[in-house]
Amino acid sequence: MLDVLLGSLGNLISAESAAYALAAIGLGIHFGYAGLLNFGQAGFMAIGAYGFAIFTRFVDPTTQFGWPSWLSLIAAILFAVVCSVIFALILGIPTLRLRGDYLAIVTIASAEIVRFVARTQDLTEVTGGSQGIRGTDYKGDINASNPFADGGWLHWVASGPLESLSSNNGWYTFLSWVLVIVAVVLVWGLMRSPWGRVIKGIREDEDAVRSLGKNVYSYKMQALVLGGVMGAIAGILFIFPRAVQPDSFATTLTFNVWTALLLGGAATVLGPVLGGVLFWFLLSFVRGLIAELHGLGIFGTMSASQAGQLAFVAVGVALVVLVVFRPQGIMGNKKELSFHV
Repeated sequence: MLDVLLGSLGNLISAESAAYALAAIGLGIHFGYAGLLNFGQAGFMAIGAYGFAIFTRFVDPTTQFGWPSWLSLIAAILFAVVCSVIFALILGIPTLRLRGDYLAIVTIASAEIVRFVARTQDLTEVTGGSQGIRGTDYKGDINASNPFADGGWLHWVASGPLESLSSNNGWYTFLSWVLVIVAVVLVWGLMRSPWGRVIKGIREDEDAVRSLGKNVYSYKMQALVLGGVMGAIAGILFIFPRAVQPDSFATTLTFNVWTALLLGGAATVLGPVLGGVLFWFLLSFVRGLIAELHGLGIFGTMSASQAGQLAFVAVGVALVVLVVFRPQGIMGNKKELSFHV
């Protein structure tokens, strides 16, 4: 068990935990601050991941236009952001004037539409179909832009205890958490601005905000776009250490992000970050523990894959317990409503 725990500790600051943290921050803008029931955050993450990978795979300004690798990396991220904005607009225009439960239905369906479109064999040349896109097809610019690698302009930093930064995984982790910090600062500033106060007012009573002359529909759309953009960037972080696989963006991913958000605290700035880190650590630990117990024959005739599903059962039970006994999350404030439905 100690080996499993030590192995899971490495996931506390991994690119995956950063991806969950950033996706939860975006969902926190939707649900925690604006009161929007978005059950399709996996769709935004898929849009970001595929937009980034497809742009790098087919356009790649580094090879076609001679751009520096870092500029090509930024261009790919911006392309994914633009795709997510378009997706949010298509999603929000027909639904944001309706009740929140309609948005929940539409978002979960839209996320599945994105996944099945990516899986279709007719688009294999673009999306890779059910096999997805290999990491070697889109990670060239990411790896080449590593400033800590040998020959990089910050190679001198990657020495001693920071030597891991020179590796690709170290660079992925560093870049991921820089983006998370930027998102945290942005949300912190926005939620203390007049815009943030209006958003929180809409969460509490949109009719009252509308009576003050505010365009509630416009503010909701802005919140949907902003949280969706953060979800798309989280999707990019999610594929840094792996390939792009359509089934990685199933509804399970959305519910995992919801768990991370509720664990840390929905209407807080740092709560989604804490929730994302703890969720990925606990999920990795439970998976490793179940695998070790399965090797000891604890689960009888259950196969390894069947025993592995027990990790999600444990996550579900933990979420139920959390909702019952600590609905505001670890860092949440009871003065702010935990579930605005």
